[in-house]
Amino acid sequence: MKYPILVPNIFNHPFTYESNLSLKVGDYVLVPFGKSKITGVVWDEFEKNNNKKFKIKKIIKKLDIVSLKETTINFLNWFSDYNLIPRGMALKLVLVSNNAVENKETQLYEIFDSKIKNNIIKLSKDQNKSLEKMNITNKKFRVHVLQGTTGSGKTLVYFEALKPLIEKDFQGLILLPEIGLTSQFEQKFFEYYGFKPAVWHSGISKKKKELIWSGVSNGKIKIIIGARSSLFLPFKKLGMIIVDEEHDQSFKQDEGITYNARDMAISRASFENIPINLITAVPSVETFENIKKGKYEVSRLNERYQNAALPNYEIINLNNTKLEKQSWLSNKIVEKVNLHLKKKDQVLFFLNRRGFSPNALCNKCFTSFTCPNCSINLVYHKNKNNLLCHYCGHRSNLERICTKEGNCEFIFSGPGVERISEEVKRKFPGKKIEIFSSDTMNKKDSKKKIDKIINNETDILVGTQLISKGFHFPNLNCIVVVDIDLSSQGHDLRCAEKNLQLYHQLSGRAGRTGKPATVYFQTYENNSKMISEITSKNPDIFLERELEIRKKNKLPPFQRFISLILIGDNEIKLEKEAIDFKNFIENKIEGKILGPVNAPLFRLKKKFRIRFLIRGLKSMKLQSSLSKIIPKYKFSSGIKLSVDVDPINFN
Repeated sequence: MKYPILVPNIFNHPFTYESNLSLKVGDYVLVPFGKSKITGVVWDEFEKNNNKKFKIKKIIKKLDIVSLKETTINFLNWFSDYNLIPRGMALKLVLVSNNAVENKETQLYEIFDSKIKNNIIKLSKDQNKSLEKMNITNKKFRVHVLQGTTGSGKTLVYFEALKPLIEKDFQGLILLPEIGLTSQFEQKFFEYYGFKPAVWHSGISKKKKELIWSGVSNGKIKIIIGARSSLFLPFKKLGMIIVDEEHDQSFKQDEGITYNARDMAISRASFENIPINLITAVPSVETFENIKKGKYEVSRLNERYQNAALPNYEIINLNNTKLEKQSWLSNKIVEKVNLHLKKKDQVLFFLNRRGFSPNALCNKCFTSFTCPNCSINLVYHKNKNNLLCHYCGHRSNLERICTKEGNCEFIFSGPGVERISEEVKRKFPGKKIEIFSSDTMNKKDSKKKIDKIINNETDILVGTQLISKGFHFPNLNCIVVVDIDLSSQGHDLRCAEKNLQLYHQLSGRAGRTGKPATVYFQTYENNSKMISEITSKNPDIFLERELEIRKKNKLPPFQRFISLILIGDNEIKLEKEAIDFKNFIENKIEGKILGPVNAPLFRLKKKFRIRFLIRGLKSMKLQSSLSKIIPKYKFSSGIKLSVDVDPINFN
């Protein structure tokens, strides 16, 4: 008998195999493919319009694994069509290193025993209302948004919502935007439930991944806490999806297979016919629009847990205070911080820039050091004493032969967190200081650092936006935004929305246990209106106005954008190809094509990049027309096309 088998590779269709075995859709099989053997899945349809005659190969064996559910297959087919990704690459997201994992001995899953401990949690009136709205007895699909001010106890509400599902043998998925959040969150989960969840992200070992994958597939593991990729696990009996910090831009996968994990989670919940809960302090513009249209339900927590007050805000006008040479902290800020330190408050200096300085310049020949592979400045990291590209990872040392004479003499323009940390050490001698950025928190000792902060063994933190993402630091009561002007510049259509979310999240780290807290903004612009808007207790006012601007200019969420980027190593050849490609597709798609133009980041990893932006109505017609026409165009050798549906980043 013939079967369609989808294999994890770049093909958009299954291959035909034969077998005497009785197989059904979703069964995992081992098949010969080229000169090797590969894991495949019995798919729901045969390859279309293939008139070529070929020898049909035999299926080697059926694997001892619970079949992939038809609802999951339907989701993967839709995912492939929506994101313009080959079906084989969608299947690749489900597997572990291109393999399915056969069942393991039962005792291996015992570390994920899901027996809930008895604990009585007293929820507030608003929390109970939100819990009711989550409608935990209704297993049908619907999207519910839990919007609550930072520190209002949103996590407790959805922990309670998951409880009865676990008891009824359903599985739950909690999506987090950052790997760095999982260790503190795992601890919080264990304290609440009394058992360990399975944690899934790119940093866990292959052996652990295989155990979790098989445990999810056979239903032995009940709760997954994970980053984006956990959305594609082969759940046997998924009962609810939680997307925490739904507004976070990190849910967008920008490299390799491009997709938005929040949007895809909503779609997966729809195919599984289960509820999904989006958790946020400030919703994304897309979510806010869906709430307004009545497409999503919403409940709100307006008060912080145990009535802790939100922090106060104070603007330090840098026009009225002269900064010392090579200094970024005003005397007024130093005074304020000293007052907080005397009260044993923890202090955070916030600057959203990694490294020591974003620009290294020779004082003699005025050469600015750029990446040889990318059209971007190298960032100086003093701790490692090297220049680093934050896009391709290129490193180089500081020794350069100057075109004038001898070696280059470096001056550094602008601060990063390392430079601010040095100044903090000078201004606050004897204090225990910790840098909190992706450079320092992705290592094995990050849990120790977080524990030290929680236990008030750290006096001062110097951090990037990583610190704004859901961490709970009970003693943090003073935040200094070193330079708000830097982060409010740029031509990103989402700039205003990102600022709103960032500063709400950031201020939400302060005053979480009831002590008075203050956020200080250093600024030259003295734009108190902008600061009061982005820190307002009611972010909906800001979002309403942002929606009006987007609607007027036909921007998302009112139109669909699809970004196409042509990539090649020959600039002249690439420019010609871009014009030919535009002429080929222009009148054959259901949308308007803008470009070609050089991408803002024109050179990346030694490749040149030319960008198109296609805009059209919010329907699948745009993707459908592109999926028909793009395969008919033959790209010149060495030129690749990258597709990004609903882009967030316009680099």
